[in-house]
Amino acid sequence: QVQLVESGGGLVQPGGSLRLSCIASATTGYIYELKWYRQAPGKQRDFVAGINSDVTTTYADSVRGRFTISRDRTENTWYLDMNNLAPEDTGVYYCKMDPGAYWGQGTQVTVSA
Repeated sequence: QVQLVESGGGLVQPGGSLRLSCIASATTGYIYELKWYRQAPGKQRDFVAGINSDVTTTYADSVRGRFTISRDRTENTWYLDMNNLAPEDTGVYYCKMDPGAYWGQGTQVTVSA
């Protein structure tokens, strides 16, 4: 069983930045993938960014160039650096680890003036 805990959310003005963290109790094996998703009120949960165990990264078109996913393998911690935030980035951000489909509890990000 893997437990994921997100943190770092909050209220930020448009154009601002936040760093989200996802701490895992373990990885699901030598080969795994960690992804960030977000869910706006009344909408489905959407993919934001992902990183493989070989450090290959992928991004949704809406965040590419503004968000960066990274990891600190020694600490089993993954980060999502979010820059130039816009109101449409508002939502609950979740991290997910595969294989196993382990989800964290989410952290709220609100972008508003």
